[in-house]
Amino acid sequence: MDAVERLSVIEDLRRLMARYVYSADHHRWQDLAGMFTPDGTFTPHKPDGSVWLRMEGREEIAKSVGSSGGPDDVLVHHLFSDEIDVDSATSAHGVWAMEDIITRPENAAVNDEFPFKGMHGYGHYHARFVKVDGSWYIAELKQTRLRLDFTY
Repeated sequence: MDAVERLSVIEDLRRLMARYVYSADHHRWQDLAGMFTPDGTFTPHKPDGSVWLRMEGREEIAKSVGSSGGPDDVLVHHLFSDEIDVDSATSAHGVWAMEDIITRPENAAVNDEFPFKGMHGYGHYHARFVKVDGSWYIAELKQTRLRLDFTY
């Protein structure tokens, strides 16, 4: 793989992750889940390193992420510096610094899983990608946290 091919893969993966956060911000859970391989995994962690939730497969990802908040919650995701390694023409992995903000309406009901009105998180996305039939997909996404701030 020459430098241009490698840079093309890196740009494809940057765009894939940009579509991922855009879909999350717009509550497009099926679109977001469709960016994963059929057996892809998404595992967000708490700041102490423990697993918050583990989702496997597109259906579970769409259902779990989509049911975690309300339709009127405002979601804002930012991706910052990335470090992407192209392993081959069909596999790659990378890390993105990230920030996410959730603002829930004043009248939003709280529950045991999400007992807050607002959340501001900082951390990283660690991703493994595969190329299938000419398109890149997320095979594994792990979200690690440096910090979470809540409002109640």
